[in-house]
Amino acid sequence: MGTVAGRLVTVAAAPPLPLRFVMSARRVGDLPPTNAELAVVGRSNVGKSSLINALANRNQLAKVSKTPGRTQLLNLFDAGGGTTLMDLPGYGFANAPKQVRATWAPMIEGYLLGREGLRVVLVLVDAEVGPTPLDVTTLEWLEANDLAFRVVATKHDKVRPAKRDKRRRELAEGCGLAVGDVLWVSASKQVNIVELRGRIRAWLTDPGG
Repeated sequence: MGTVAGRLVTVAAAPPLPLRFVMSARRVGDLPPTNAELAVVGRSNVGKSSLINALANRNQLAKVSKTPGRTQLLNLFDAGGGTTLMDLPGYGFANAPKQVRATWAPMIEGYLLGREGLRVVLVLVDAEVGPTPLDVTTLEWLEANDLAFRVVATKHDKVRPAKRDKRRRELAEGCGLAVGDVLWVSASKQVNIVELRGRIRAWLTDPGG
């Protein structure tokens, strides 16, 4: 895995990702081809939609809900230049029918193992909560299946400043990574959003970068 800079970047002016919603699908076979794709995964209330909106600088691109589990399909966004971003259903607790949740694992696994053009998986971990057993299992599964991934800690602003250094070390250790391999962000406060935009552009060009 490549190293992701851990420094904080709060610069407000930066080109947003030109994300545009394309479609929702239940099967990887229903998706259009892509030159390069980044997939976003994480717990149901880790803040995926808020982060996608921040990356695009658009408030309602991805629907934000106080109810975890509203993302129930494979949601595809055009990222410009023949590249795409995939928003996957969250894992863990979700306020969705049991029969719906039961379809998520095979749908997500089928996508991750069968998507042509998938370059990197962005795994979001709640900075306030730290890596859960499901987060760790997801990271282990991705590594076992030789899928490139990067870890981003969301909700940086929810961790008190006095506890951030300790939490960075604990979170990285829990993910089996070095501290510098985890980028901390806050969608609401725009912390490191500039940095993450640049990283995503680079990963879609060179997943080993």
